[in-house]
Amino acid sequence: MKPDLGGLPPDRRGWPDAAALALRFVAGLAILAVIVQCLIIVEARPQDLITGIHGMADIVRRAMPPDFAQFPSALWPTLETIDIALFGTIMGIALAVPLAMLAAANMAPSRPLYHLARTVIGFARAVPDLVWALLFVTAVGLGPFPGGLALGVHSVGMLGRLFAETIEHMDMAPIHALEVAGARRTQIFTHGIMPTLLPALLGTSLCRFDENIRSSLVLGFVGAGGIGFELLTAMNLFQYREVSLLLIIIFAIVLGAERLSALLRQRLA
Repeated sequence: MKPDLGGLPPDRRGWPDAAALALRFVAGLAILAVIVQCLIIVEARPQDLITGIHGMADIVRRAMPPDFAQFPSALWPTLETIDIALFGTIMGIALAVPLAMLAAANMAPSRPLYHLARTVIGFARAVPDLVWALLFVTAVGLGPFPGGLALGVHSVGMLGRLFAETIEHMDMAPIHALEVAGARRTQIFTHGIMPTLLPALLGTSLCRFDENIRSSLVLGFVGAGGIGFELLTAMNLFQYREVSLLLIIIFAIVLGAERLSALLRQRLA
């Protein structure tokens, strides 16, 4: 039995399949073009990596074994790194919560305040934390404080957006009930909004703390303190055995922060 072609003329019966095939072909060419231009722009030369592998092997050889005699002196920068991330996260949460209330369409008291809050959050997020660190280093000098300020401002942008989206998707029934009962805005916030949103906000904040740990390592490269600054100094002085020790400590910090964040989020879920 021949398939029913729906009464199409003989010269048009294969058009849908041909159009779909042509569309896939064009999409494949577009993807290939994007990949090729990416390889050209970044000047990808895999052969250079192969021919230069002996240099990498030489650095690894000189970095072994790690200089564990420097471990006591690395403890303070390690604590600085963790506290920079903690300070930035706490500062970000403290500033992001009120901004998120204004940036949520269902909670903003007026459209001008809504747009203003969205603009502040977008600007804080758009400027990279490394640029914020450079600005604060210029303002307050070298050390962990500018690093904490940089992470705090950038966290406002990231957390503010996530908090606002969470608030916009919350169940408004308890809020409306409190409004009908004549509750003030502070009472609505403390008794209606925060109990509903607290688990989600804490989970988001823990994820941000995990990211700030990683960011605080890089901020040390611009003089913002922490173990990143020690790593840059050791690399500039060709102290590769100390570099390997610091890399081990960094790996332990990142892994520990990730596991702690995951465990706490599981408890909150």
